[in-house]
Amino acid sequence: MDKQNKKELTAAYKERKITGGVYAIVNRGTGKMLILSARDLQGSKNRFEFSQKTNGCMNLKLQDDWRKYGGAAFRFEVLEELAKKESQTAEEFDQDIRTLHELWMEKLSDKYLY
Repeated sequence: MDKQNKKELTAAYKERKITGGVYAIVNRGTGKMLILSARDLQGSKNRFEFSQKTNGCMNLKLQDDWRKYGGAAFRFEVLEELAKKESQTAEEFDQDIRTLHELWMEKLSDKYLY
């Protein structure tokens, strides 16, 4: 890879649209859910899919059920997406995601959660 190509790829990565939000890892067999949030939903989904392929649990709260049912028993479900605004700082975006996570935890408080 030449220097110019590397610079172009780096610039494209830095300029990509960032989408964060709240998601759930759902056990299809039991219906039990783990509610999480991230500033990069696609990255979280990629880690989840990698965990499924390698049968390595990505979260300690899921570990017992992951061993019992296997990675294929779980699904990744986006609950709400939030796009980072150009005028937002990283801290402001993180705070918005934390607030969104809290709202979803309240909303799903009666569900069967990990």
